[in-house]
Amino acid sequence: MLLSNLKVVEWSTWIAGPGCAAVMADWGAQVVKIESSAGDPTRGFWPDTAESPGNPIFSCENRGKRGVVLDLARPDGRAALLAILKDADVFITNVRPGALKRARLDYDSLKAAFPTLIYANVTGYGLTGPEADVPAFDLTGFWTRSGVAHATIPPDQEPFTCRPGFGDHMTAMATLSAILAAVHERHATGVGRQVETALIRAGSYALGWDYAVHLRYGAAVTAQPRDERPAALGGFFRTRDDRWFCMASRGPRDFPAVMGAVGRPDYIDDPRCVLPITDLDVVREIRAVLDAAFAGMTLVEALALINSVDVICAPMATLDEVVADPTAHEAGCFVETPDGWGGSFLAPAAPARFPGTPTGPAGPAPKLGEHTRQVLAEAGYDPAAVDALIAAGAAS
Repeated sequence: MLLSNLKVVEWSTWIAGPGCAAVMADWGAQVVKIESSAGDPTRGFWPDTAESPGNPIFSCENRGKRGVVLDLARPDGRAALLAILKDADVFITNVRPGALKRARLDYDSLKAAFPTLIYANVTGYGLTGPEADVPAFDLTGFWTRSGVAHATIPPDQEPFTCRPGFGDHMTAMATLSAILAAVHERHATGVGRQVETALIRAGSYALGWDYAVHLRYGAAVTAQPRDERPAALGGFFRTRDDRWFCMASRGPRDFPAVMGAVGRPDYIDDPRCVLPITDLDVVREIRAVLDAAFAGMTLVEALALINSVDVICAPMATLDEVVADPTAHEAGCFVETPDGWGGSFLAPAAPARFPGTPTGPAGPAPKLGEHTRQVLAEAGYDPAAVDALIAAGAAS
């Protein structure tokens, strides 16, 4: 497996930190997840039962890991974590910087004892500044605070939140990229380093096109009401069967191709339609022509027509449709995941694959504290010492 020589210790909850470690586990890393006795809050979503084993939310972010319960507020619990870290390559945490510092588990407190460790902080707003300890979820730090929501939601609509985990998963991928860059550097230097990602930074990068224009020229056109949008071909169109599809132009050949396909070649040589069309009234006129044309077709007919002239388009698919779509399966969107009770279920796959090399869940998500004894034994604790930790409430 690709990352089979890496030991990863993850002390994080919810999605961005655990999601990064879950992809590493899919790719072969040996991942140990540290939890409190209360467990990661995502365990509370569709909790495992005998009738329905395999919590889909917790499993998506934690499959293939081993689970350990420690009370890191206790000196002996903290000492147990340090013992687990002694041969670790990577430590991932989304605990807030202030809490890490108070626990003496921040990077500065550990780097001398673990000089080869790659220490990854997943944050809301970064490690420094007055808001370093402000709590954040992706719908606040990534979606709302970074500008993504304002740039995405047209001003004539009531604001809405992003889907759960949407920005977290992008932040997880950013964290993974940073970790693997540090692993590569360590091959040359033999020295670890700290890496850090932030929801707000991942959001601003996701919005990079708009920010590139805004930073250079002082303004950027973001989401507008449909009637105000400057591109006649771009955006969503409704079909006769009350379905939507999206069309996108990639060059000047697309306009005449589409207008010819819908039976309106008169617009191709219209002097008002010399590209780029800057008169918004003309844009609205063309869009109305396209609206009328597609309103007379089914979704299948409209997509076939646009595909026939090699213009980019796609249906606005439902979750049911994507799950049943052979193309989604060919692209590797889903993977069989062990449920921990001898069965399996289909779940989202990691967003990249390596042809010729099987990757995927190495096992189910751990039950709370399932591997505490095993991992502590590997860290040098004999059975009596593990029993003592458990009796003292430092582990379970």
